[in-house]
Amino acid sequence: MRVLLVEDHARLALTVAAGLRRLGMAVDVAFDGSDALAHIALTDYDVVVLDRDLPGIHGDDVCRRLVAEEHDTRILMLTAAATVADRVEGLGLGADDYLPKPFDASELVARIQALARRAGARTAPTLSAGDLTLDPARRLVSRGGAPVALNPKEFAVLEQLLIAKGVVVSAEQLLERVWDENANPFSHAVKVTISRLRARLGDPPLIETVPRVGYRIRG
Repeated sequence: MRVLLVEDHARLALTVAAGLRRLGMAVDVAFDGSDALAHIALTDYDVVVLDRDLPGIHGDDVCRRLVAEEHDTRILMLTAAATVADRVEGLGLGADDYLPKPFDASELVARIQALARRAGARTAPTLSAGDLTLDPARRLVSRGGAPVALNPKEFAVLEQLLIAKGVVVSAEQLLERVWDENANPFSHAVKVTISRLRARLGDPPLIETVPRVGYRIRG
């Protein structure tokens, strides 16, 4: 899942981003409206977590631009103003959800996950292939009924392969969907993660390498 967090309070932004990354989300951070629009022009995000009270270009205007340009993303608006009128106004701008500050981290995560499931119907409640099952909401993986322990990156890569339903996913696509903007495109991060994932999933192998193209999951 690719998330853009737009928050002008740097300490809060970096703390929240670190927490989301520990859950396997690929999170980019923007600290003002101009920076947010520059990120959005370059990357397709599942969810944009947008602080309403931004310096420079206001969060309301960023939201309007996203809606007007018909981006296939969901908008979760954050603000310290928590009245009903504020929430109604924010949703009226085109935001998909609204969360007042201060917020509980677990609620933020739940709302992001719920919005991501709605973003182009990318995520089904449960994903499976053969005897392998992945539950995105509870972050559980099992094979043949036995639990499989995965780290966040392994989980995210497997999720993307299952979402593709047997279609080949390139290393570049995995980098874009699972790693953030700081990922080195010339690293072997995808190859190493795929190798670890294969070892954890066991035999018979489920992940197939298509030479010079990418990877796919066997049904």
